[in-house]
Amino acid sequence: MKPPAIRCFGLTKQYGTVEAVYDVELTLYHGELLVLLGPSGCGKTTLLRLIAGFEQPDRGTLAVGGRVLVGPGAWQPPERRNIGMVFQEYALFPHMDVAGNVGYGLSRGHDRAARIREVLELVGLEGLERRMPHELSGGEQQRVALARALGPRPDVVLLDEPFSNLDMGLRSHLRTEVRRILREAGATAIFVTHDQEDAMYLGDRVAVMHHGRLQQVDAPERIYHQPATRFVAEFMGLAHFLPARVEGDALVTELGVLPRPADLAQGELVEVMVRPDDVTIRADAAGESTVVERVFQGAHYLYTVRLPSGMEIHSLQQHYAKHPVGSAVYARLDPGHALMCSVHGELQTIPLMDSEP
Repeated sequence: MKPPAIRCFGLTKQYGTVEAVYDVELTLYHGELLVLLGPSGCGKTTLLRLIAGFEQPDRGTLAVGGRVLVGPGAWQPPERRNIGMVFQEYALFPHMDVAGNVGYGLSRGHDRAARIREVLELVGLEGLERRMPHELSGGEQQRVALARALGPRPDVVLLDEPFSNLDMGLRSHLRTEVRRILREAGATAIFVTHDQEDAMYLGDRVAVMHHGRLQQVDAPERIYHQPATRFVAEFMGLAHFLPARVEGDALVTELGVLPRPADLAQGELVEVMVRPDDVTIRADAAGESTVVERVFQGAHYLYTVRLPSGMEIHSLQQHYAKHPVGSAVYARLDPGHALMCSVHGELQTIPLMDSEP
């Protein structure tokens, strides 16, 4: 059985009193695309630099393909790690053409030119070998940087926010292209971003960081619908925590009744995590909730609704569901999946409903 592509254990890096990365344990499998996600300053780029060898950890071990690169008595510099890197600014050599940039990390030999042609074809830049970096668009420069990283057939490719300088339309297109390229190359990759949409699209798994610590490593769907912590819940998109009380076999909320988790006591107060797509609204002159804001998002409207208690929540509705600001509506939970509730600060799953409330 092949060892994991990457295994980190206890990786820690401190700058003065700031714990940039603390006690990180992470395993990456061959052919997997892992996205490191978190707000600015959370430690994700520092973790990437520790893996690449641009920083030395204060403690911990790192193995790539079963080969220990960092640990007690072990240290391999970046050039001996067989790790490819795509930087945020691409870092192309301005005095070299496309072929020169792509071939920079390749050893001299009879198959060097063939490998350059191969990776340029992979990234869709065949025929541009003699272009200079300043003659390329931002998207083409990014693909040159990716081709350069893939050229030496690295064990792992690291990408540090490569879309951050691109406009939204190009960003969306290149996100698709980069995913295709990495899949076709059979690459193992870690992709750093602070953008939740990038993470959901690109990652086989997503690792969410906060204050230098990994909060959760899981499939994108589970990260979104079954967050391990309140921080993950709120970072991954709009999330409200709706008060609920245990009554009989039910959790009673302002927006309807949910099944009761087995370990909750009668009368216990908890909070149910609710996202905008979990809440449906309909026009109702007798409704006790009120639309206080409506934001057009193309295919959807995002409504802000004030409940009878005064709490405000969001509801995501199709573009044809038009409710004027100030109108009365009936609001209820209609998630179509299991929700989460916060019990004494810990998140746990609420059983699926047998029928609609």
